Amino acid sequence: MKLFEAAQTIFSTALAQGDPYACVLKNLELKNNALVLKAKNKRFPLSSFKRIILAGAGKASAAMAQAVAALVQKTTLPYQGVISVKYGHIKPLTGITLMEAGHPFPDENGVRATERILSLCNSAAEDDLIIALISGGGSSLLVSPAPGISLADKIATTKKLLACGAAIAEINAVRKHISNVKGGALAKAAAPATVLNLLLSDVLYDRMDVIASGPFVPDRSTFKDALAVLRKYNIEKQLPAAVTAHLKAGAAFRIAETPKQVDPAFNLVYSTIIGSNALLLEAARQEAEKLGFNTLLLSSFVQGEARELGSFLASIAHEIKTKGRPVSAPACILMGGETTVTLRGSGKGGRNQECALQAAKQIAGLSGTLIYCVGSDGTDGPTDAAGAWCSGQTLVQGEKMGIDVDAYLKHNDSYHYFDKLGGLIKTGPTGTNLLDLYMLLVGQD
Repeated sequence: MKLFEAAQTIFSTALAQGDPYACVLKNLELKNNALVLKAKNKRFPLSSFKRIILAGAGKASAAMAQAVAALVQKTTLPYQGVISVKYGHIKPLTGITLMEAGHPFPDENGVRATERILSLCNSAAEDDLIIALISGGGSSLLVSPAPGISLADKIATTKKLLACGAAIAEINAVRKHISNVKGGALAKAAAPATVLNLLLSDVLYDRMDVIASGPFVPDRSTFKDALAVLRKYNIEKQLPAAVTAHLKAGAAFRIAETPKQVDPAFNLVYSTIIGSNALLLEAARQEAEKLGFNTLLLSSFVQGEARELGSFLASIAHEIKTKGRPVSAPACILMGGETTVTLRGSGKGGRNQECALQAAKQIAGLSGTLIYCVGSDGTDGPTDAAGAWCSGQTLVQGEKMGIDVDAYLKHNDSYHYFDKLGGLIKTGPTGTNLLDLYMLLVGQD
């Protein structure tokens, strides 16, 4: 099997293991007229409830809702729900309202979807069961600006945060403190109802308070933390005045903090991560070994600049080719996580494409080598590509076409570089969102 075909097979197998529908049903079952949350070993007798409410947001939330609907349709309880998903990430649902909205930048559709979700949570009583379905992308899809802040202010703030190179936990610390629904606020709205909060993790270390900005989870960040992010990346003066004024008022205790762990609103909230990047990587590792590769899973906690990861992958490729370590060829090195790109140019691309482009520069001429960088959600930055791949011949082919790789790197224009060379990975929406997968394959000469 050719290296590119092997990479496709490994990634497809990993995606299947991370299917949101399957992840829900592995963790939630209907047994003896009760919903059982397996990880918590907790039973929720349906005789205790009069209604089931589904509230979801994220790129994978539609598929998650399908699985929950398959369970609750077998009960005698009435159910309803609202799910906010990114445009194109839809699934057929019965009895549940599916609303498409903007990502990575929020839009009016997201505002309308969030209003309906918030209304459902506010209507919940003690004998209601809310099943929250939260996945990556929910920070943009759950949008309800705090008083005095407009949607335009939130969009401008999001753009600055994404462009400055801030980590997702830092970005979400700010988002939580300019929102009516993030950082545990939906849990307060839902109380005193019981909440089963099912999460697919798209963040490093699987921090529940960071996934989709933790709408049903106690917030570990503060207004002061949010202000510190702006100052760290020197963007405080570049944000809308209403945003900085709101954060400063909160830091001065003139606005109530987001709810913390001691808040009684969380007494009946049961949060469980049902899928993560580690699940994706383990499935990839097993498939690579089946295909005959000597496989090493290095880390599921990769972060930092995309270009630095590209350089690191290239250095490992050279080490395998010249020294036969850390594993000998045929070799498969796997990593997962999420990098960032500090924008310096006006080109088009995403973190995985930029990673691959930097790697291509440094493995030029290396035979039998392929690097495959891809987002599990099928989207890499503001593009229609999931990522990109390169080989030792990528740069060679580009030079024959008169393409200067340094010019494309300078302008953050990895998409157009790989578009010309046929290196883009296009999957369309995958229905899941479990961070990124980085794969280095080295064949035998």
